[in-house]
Amino acid sequence: MHRRPGLSARLKLTLSYAGFLAVAGALLLAVVWVFLLRYVPDTPKGLLGIAPNRYLLVRTFAPAAAVAMVVLLVFGFVGGWILAGRMLAPLTQITAAARMAGNGSLSHRIRMKGRQDEFRELADAFDTMLEQVESHVAEQQRFAANASHELRTPLAISRTLLDVARKDPTRDRGELFERLQTVNTRAIDLTQALLLLSRSDRGNFTRESVDLSLVAEETAETLFPLAEQRGITLDVTGGAARTSGSAELLLRMVTNLVQNAIVHNLPAGGTVTVHTEAQGDASVVRVENTGHPLPPELVPTLTEPFRRGTERVRTDEHVGVGLGLAIVHSIVRAHDGTLDLVPHTAGGLLVTVRLPGMP
Repeated sequence: MHRRPGLSARLKLTLSYAGFLAVAGALLLAVVWVFLLRYVPDTPKGLLGIAPNRYLLVRTFAPAAAVAMVVLLVFGFVGGWILAGRMLAPLTQITAAARMAGNGSLSHRIRMKGRQDEFRELADAFDTMLEQVESHVAEQQRFAANASHELRTPLAISRTLLDVARKDPTRDRGELFERLQTVNTRAIDLTQALLLLSRSDRGNFTRESVDLSLVAEETAETLFPLAEQRGITLDVTGGAARTSGSAELLLRMVTNLVQNAIVHNLPAGGTVTVHTEAQGDASVVRVENTGHPLPPELVPTLTEPFRRGTERVRTDEHVGVGLGLAIVHSIVRAHDGTLDLVPHTAGGLLVTVRLPGMP
């Protein structure tokens, strides 16, 4: 932003200090005049020819007062310039750090030393902001790299299949079409997931009253065939839990949670329980499943994009695209809620979503 040049803060403070001293000196002279000189007799020879008269005192006092005022002004300018420089030195460090951040260097920190004051509080807040921005930028870069890799994988597979079919005309076209359809479906699912994640991050959706218990029942009806196919028992319990938000996004949130609970479960004989209830001013959805034990240090990373299971996997053999819990986390944040993941010692995961409730 272009601005016209003006006086620096240091010069303004210096002028303020000097002006304050000048005003203080003028007030002191006024006090001397009001309470001393005005009561001295103004006679040609003074009092009985001994005491000096007002005329002589003024002529003697005026040059000394003028010299004192000049000294005060000089002292005010010099001392004010030095004092303002010392006071504004922390602000100079903060400005330099802001310029470095503006040029792309987010790893620099001020780490201002000394006791707590307004400038050091500002520096600490600026350091905290830089840490958050650096973390967010790094997360976005990882997300972009992973998304590019995930989108490139089905395209590369499609090209390989087409190259093989072109070099071998006798190859079964039915198998080729089936594999191409599978790869294309995966690419479409990934693109839709990325668009949904972007939409929920922006938060530009129309809010309406949504009963999470009805959403849970609809999700269970949709995913019951998948649970039956894998030998998983799917139960929905609880009562009404109303919240304000996007019915489409909340349906996607519960669907992703239940689908993950079914997929990441025991090979057979597992269970998935979906429970909804109203707790005070919050509406709660709990999705609990059985499964293999999860390391506690892994759980906080499950909401990262493209995180699957116990490690990042970029093969097309997995049924998911690694955005399920990332989308859930984004939808919960967009609805001003919280998401808690608690692993069970015996295996499985308890996922709790708390959203602002409605009467």
